[in-house]
Amino acid sequence: MVKTRVAILISGRGSNMAALIDATKADAKFPAQIALVLSNVDDAPGLAIAQQAGVATRAIASKPFGKNRAGFEAELQAALDEAKIELICLGGFMRLFTAEFVQRWQGRMLNIHPSLLPAFRGLDPHGQALRAGVRIAGATVHFVTPETDAGPIVMQGAIAVAPDDSAETLAARVLAVEHRIYPAALRLVAGGHVRIDGDVCRISAPANDAMLLSPSAD
Repeated sequence: MVKTRVAILISGRGSNMAALIDATKADAKFPAQIALVLSNVDDAPGLAIAQQAGVATRAIASKPFGKNRAGFEAELQAALDEAKIELICLGGFMRLFTAEFVQRWQGRMLNIHPSLLPAFRGLDPHGQALRAGVRIAGATVHFVTPETDAGPIVMQGAIAVAPDDSAETLAARVLAVEHRIYPAALRLVAGGHVRIDGDVCRISAPANDAMLLSPSAD
């Protein structure tokens, strides 16, 4: 079985990275393999976690490049080429890309955002959600485009917002959703079940018809 070679880009602890690694290693038929974990921070804790899991790691510090994003991306691209990477998963990668880099990886770079996009893009999505008084929150896996948090949506997961939720408690519960949907979305994409049609992803896999109501309509 030929598996899609995936690189996960991180800047910190990489909890979604760990979920992706665990999922690919737990199932011999998973259509992707994590071939590289790359960080723009030399001492990112996620690097040690990836190494313990037997995954190749690389650190390319972005700080010395300052505002020279193209220079950093040239080194990043060289590392991706060397590892023969076919698909990128962003896992808390705290570095903005140039439009040129994003376009180079168009349809081949995934990100996860802790809101039900297109709602609550950008920073503090949980605070935004609570201030808006939403009853359901969640996370979204999407393809990366030059516009932040705006690419075609692959998968979403949702939870009910509790009356006493803070941004911190909501974030912790949404993180558990992230850890479920990111591996599932990667399975769909690497397995060839996702086709981008304009701004929309078409999925050739059975849909889940489960309904989440909050407050309960019982």
